[in-house]
Parts: sequence; structure tokens; C-alpha cells
Amino acid sequence: MKVFLEIAQHRNLIVAAKTLKMSHSTVFRRLQSLEEDVGSRLFERENGIYQLTELGEELSQLGKSVSNSFDDIERHIIGRDMSPQGSVKITCPTSLAYTHLPQILQKFGSLHPKITIEILVSDQAVNMRNRIADIALRVTAAPPDFLVGRQIKEFQWAVYASKDYLATYGRPSRLADLAGHQFIGASGSLADMEAFTWLDKKHLDNIVLRSDDLVTMSQMASTGMGLAILPDDLKIPSLERLFTFKPAAANKLWVLTHPDLRKVERIKIVMKYLTQSLA
Repeated sequence: MKVFLEIAQHRNLIVAAKTLKMSHSTVFRRLQSLEEDVGSRLFERENGIYQLTELGEELSQLGKSVSNSFDDIERHIIGRDMSPQGSVKITCPTSLAYTHLPQILQKFGSLHPKITIEILVSDQAVNMRNRIADIALRVTAAPPDFLVGRQIKEFQWAVYASKDYLATYGRPSRLADLAGHQFIGASGSLADMEAFTWLDKKHLDNIVLRSDDLVTMSQMASTGMGLAILPDDLKIPSLERLFTFKPAAANKLWVLTHPDLRKVERIKIVMKYLTQSLA
């Protein structure tokens, strides 16, 4: 049933196999077995796309409640594991994965060699209910009610520039000094954030490039292309912090897990280590 639901979600056998960490042939055999048991095809296959049949649609709706029960059972069993060894999956945004976590986790490995860390890099919220991840490092004003954890830190927003840019265009020291300067703007989901709605409103004509990724924006600014408005966790050696950008509220960094997993020894160890290191 879990195999069937993954195929139904992704409409693709290969993607479902990767998600389930199974071979393509194993997933195919299990789907065949299920179709033989129910006595009918559950998918119509065309150009590698798996579209649900009418019976498949009915089974998909029934199967979702069953799948949630599987996840509840799995989390309950894992939650009884008190041994400080095994795998811990951490989901985190690109900014932390590229800048802070490498040094932090290098030290963790020497302290706890029997705990294996898996990093899932995503700026989008990951479903913690089905154990895609055990721990989430999230930048959010308020985390979901179904997760537990604590706020670690706040990151202010600031205006950043490269030395080459400052040598050419001068050094602004307050918002009023930004007139006439060039900027790296935002696109995609970032465009709706406070910092970038302000930038579009005040300096739209001076935006020379846009990106939907903060790390990319910091790298573009480091070439001297323009000023970048970034949270302080994105500071890199090639950029200078000019002044705090007060129109945008500080980012709040949380370390979170599912309530069923918070007493698992290896997850407790990793959460405590991340909290102390990042704070």
C-alpha cells in the first residue's frame, strides 16, 4: 500500500522508488502484486506517467488513512529506541547547509561516531509526520503546532556589499543613502518577503538582477554587481555588513522534531548539540 501511494503521489515509478529507497524493479513487482490481488489495473501507463484508474482513485483515498496509521506505528516504535546510534535525518535551509553546518557536524562526528547524519537541504517545509526528516531547522515566525522544540536564535537583516562595489559606488550607512545604488532583487517565493517587497516599492528601477535563492544573492553581490539585503546568517567573507535593515523583522531559527521522537536518545543528542552550537 505504501508503494502504491508513493506512485499515486508522484505519478512516476522511478521517483517513487527513490523516495522509498527501493530498487525500480522491487517497486514494479510490488505494484504488480497489488494489482493481481485486487484483480484490476490501478494505473494507466503512458510515456512513463502513471495515471490512476477509477479503481485506483478509490483505493488512493482509502489508502491515505491506512498510510497515516503506518506512520503512527513507525514513529511509536522508533520513539522507544534509547540507543545513541543509527541515522538522524535533518532538514534545513540552504543558508545553514552551505555556511554553518559543515563545521558544526564535522565536530559532532568525532563525538558520536555511531550516529549517522543525513542532511535534506530544502527551503520548503518538509512533512515531519511521515519521517522524511527527524529534525527540522526552520526559519519561521511560528512553527507548526504538531512539532516540538525551541527557538535557537534571531538573525537580523542587513545591507551587504563587496569591497569592489563600495570602492566604485560609495558606502551607504542608512536607508536614506540607498538612492541611486544598484541592488540584487528577489524572485519566486522570496519576492513576498518584507525586505524584498520594500525594495521593489522603493528602488524597483535600480534592481539589476533577481534570484529566488538567498545564497545565490549573496554570491552575486560578492562580485560587485549590487547591494544585497540579507539575513545575517548569510554573511560571507567577501561581503561587508553596512547597516541593519530595520524594515524587515528578524528571522527566527528553530530546532524542531515530532513529539513521538523527542525521547529517542540519538535525536535528543543531535537536537541538544545543534541548539548549543548554533546558539
